[in-house]
Amino acid sequence: MADSDRERWQWRALIAQPDPVDKSAVEQAIEQARAKKDLPALDRLRYERWVEGRCAQVLHVGPYADEGPSIARLHAGIAAAGYRPRGRHHEIYLGDPRRTPPEKLRTILRHPVELLPTPTGS
Repeated sequence: MADSDRERWQWRALIAQPDPVDKSAVEQAIEQARAKKDLPALDRLRYERWVEGRCAQVLHVGPYADEGPSIARLHAGIAAAGYRPRGRHHEIYLGDPRRTPPEKLRTILRHPVELLPTPTGS
């Protein structure tokens, strides 16, 4: 699948929670919400602890659809530092697209990395 084939992307929205929030607190909140209203999307909600380790990141300013060159710079910087991308990248949105003009949107593009393997032998 091409990275630019946005129709085929699989999205996952994450919302940071403070440390006191854990799986049981999320399950309790889901049950309370379910008791008040029929919300089918509740079945897709889950608690997930996000541990990514060492990462590289870059700030992208502009529309989400124009992130390609920023991602390319991020990957070039990762390679120049002797690393390679590991797993999926994620984005941290620093503005509200409903209130911010597209050219002023700010997004942190972050990708977990690992060291490139060192060559063995000669």
